[in-house]
Amino acid sequence: MMDENIRSLLVGMESGLPTTREVMEKAEAELRIKLPDQYIDFMLESNGAEGNVGAKSYLAIWSAEQIVQLNEAYAVNDFTPGLVYFGSDGGGMAYAFDNRVEGIPPIVEFPFESIHVEDAKLCGNTFIEFLQNLYNRN
Repeated sequence: MMDENIRSLLVGMESGLPTTREVMEKAEAELRIKLPDQYIDFMLESNGAEGNVGAKSYLAIWSAEQIVQLNEAYAVNDFTPGLVYFGSDGGGMAYAFDNRVEGIPPIVEFPFESIHVEDAKLCGNTFIEFLQNLYNRN
């Protein structure tokens, strides 16, 4: 079940339809990542969302199916190994799980046009921290 704090941060977003645990496990296998539980719980209820987070941030969280397709289309593994894109700001910035880190992967923002993994900037150590940081941007 999705955390109530997460639900409150995403009030300005339009959610997708729920997905299944099997779809999420398939995405994890194809992407070779263990996705954070908070993120999986969110996806099980909405399978993506798009809209405003707070007053200044826009977020598009891709569906489980899109994550696999778009990571392949952007050749993420070839250009920025260790990152797994899961959404964007609707413009030039991707949001990604940093799978180079042991344990729960932190979330980074990364310019779509960059091929330098060192351009990744930490946005949160957890899914909720990431959302709180977007919500509180000014």
